Amino acid sequence: MEDYLIGIGKRIKQIRKNNKKTINDVAISAGVTAGLISRIENGRTIPSLPVFLKIVGALETEMTDFFDGIPKANGHNFLVTRKDEQSIIEKEDEAVGFSYNYIFGKQLNSVGFESVLLEVQPNSERDKVVTDAFEFKYILTGECYYEIGDQEVLLKEGDSIFFDGRIPHVPINRGKVPSKMLVVYFFI
Repeated sequence: MEDYLIGIGKRIKQIRKNNKKTINDVAISAGVTAGLISRIENGRTIPSLPVFLKIVGALETEMTDFFDGIPKANGHNFLVTRKDEQSIIEKEDEAVGFSYNYIFGKQLNSVGFESVLLEVQPNSERDKVVTDAFEFKYILTGECYYEIGDQEVLLKEGDSIFFDGRIPHVPINRGKVPSKMLVVYFFI
């Protein structure tokens, strides 16, 4: 089952949208908060088994059908994602000026990881979020302030940062040009 952990949120979102259900519909039916469903769908947390089973029930889908839509490991010592498999993903609906391009996400042995290209526009707005992962950010272009807990650090092109995503955090672009960064989430 470890090979499927990273794809669970994306699969929940896909089935929910295919069934024309809102996040709130699923949350009410599963007896959890809409915020939890959103965090799961956006890869910010992985549900416990009891919560996962309630969500699958709320989606009105069979367990076998749920897992049929999740890519399986290839049996090799390496994983490849092709350019045409990349996609734009939606994270927080209320975030303004954030663009996530999903480039890679797999489970290999006991470590799951996901990488995205994040572009943060000048004057972007988003509340701090938490992620059930360690996060590595590498600034490709521009610069960005990162608020982690009650601390703030300026990151410029070529800088990188690694931190515990369970600490509330948010990137802030106070500059005049977009900031683009490689983001890698490590789910352990």
